[in-house]
This record gives sequence, structure tokens and C-alpha cells, in this order.
Amino acid sequence: MAAWRCSGRTNADLVANMHTARIITTDKVDQAMTKVDRINYVMHKSEAYEDSPQPIGHGATISAPHMHAHAIEHLLDYLGPGKRVLDVGSGSGYLCAVLHHLVPDGVVVGIDHIPELVDWSKGNLRQDGLGSALDKGEIVLVTCDGRQGYSDLAQYDAIHVGAAAPTIPQQLVDQLKSPGRMFIPVGTFAQQIMQVDKDENGKVTRKNLMGVMYVPLTDAERQQRGY
Repeated sequence: MAAWRCSGRTNADLVANMHTARIITTDKVDQAMTKVDRINYVMHKSEAYEDSPQPIGHGATISAPHMHAHAIEHLLDYLGPGKRVLDVGSGSGYLCAVLHHLVPDGVVVGIDHIPELVDWSKGNLRQDGLGSALDKGEIVLVTCDGRQGYSDLAQYDAIHVGAAAPTIPQQLVDQLKSPGRMFIPVGTFAQQIMQVDKDENGKVTRKNLMGVMYVPLTDAERQQRGY
């Protein structure tokens, strides 16, 4: 089953179809994505369960569900109780919610450079029943330039980047724990998802995972005017 055929009528349908397609391969990811209803994180509710990227305003999108699933599966070995995760370009807050369920007693930091999106994402999380996680600092959402990471709560066991950088930002590599892993789209016209691993000795290795097409990781002004 191809990724774009994973759309469903409900959130449960969507997740089940991704499991059938072997995009989701672990029960942990299945359970976490089942707990977070995508309808709370999209602009157009009738399209909530379509397996496609969707605009959320301000030149931003929420990634297709299958890309979120791929990302979480690749980061899963670095998620777990007490872990710290950074989501760069957190947008609607959807992935922060899913990651929260995978790091009990840990911290998920979501950063976006559009303040209106950060405010909207906080409302989305509260609507999804995660207000207490925000209040306790288990989910932290801040407005800043994602290319610089968020040093206040570094270092991170896992970093997810939801927009394509021309090259891997060194600040993000520096904020990765040893060991740690980053999932990041890299490139301009031809883009690749890269898995960046830092071992316990601080050695960094990079691996191409797949070709993709993401919106660019840029500054707020360029994004607002359409790059």
C-alpha cells in the first residue's frame, strides 16, 4: 500500500492503514499516534485524516501523517522515559503531542519562528487534553529561529526538523546528546531526509534515508511572504 493511500475516515483508520502499509512498524508508535487525534491540529477539519501535507497558514504546513510516522520510527530508539526531544518547526503542535506520549516524565520542546503558530499550537494541545503537560513544562513551545535550536533546554536525545535546510545547521548538531539522533530534510531542489547520529564519544555520522519535498527552513519574514 503506497503512503498516499493511507488516508482514512477516522484517526484510527489512518493509523491502521499506515500500520498495514508497514510505515508504522512498532506498537509504541501505533499507540502514540492513536492517542493524538489529528483533527485537533489541522485548519480544514474535513481533511484531517488525509495522508497528505496541509497548509496551516503563514506559509507553513503540517506534514503528511506518513512522514510523521517515518520520523518517529527512525527516532524511536532515542525516545523513552525521561528523554528530551526537540521539534524544530513545530507548527500545529501535532508532533509534539505524539512525542509527549513517547517520553513519559521527559520533555518535548517545540520551536517555531511564527508567534501566531506557537499560540495556535498551544490552543490545539489544550483542546487535545494536554493542557496539564504544557502547565507542568512537559511540553514547552517557544518562538525562535529553529535553525539555531533552543540552547536553554539542550541537550536533546532526539531532534526532529520539519522543514528542509540547505545544509545541516551546526547548532542543532551541537545540541544533540551523545548518543543522540536527528531526523532532518536537507537540500534545496533535491532534498533528502538525513539521519544524523552522534555516538557516545561525540562522533557524528550521516545517512541518507529517502528523497522528499519539504518547505524550506528559513526565517519568519521570508516564510510569511512565500519564500
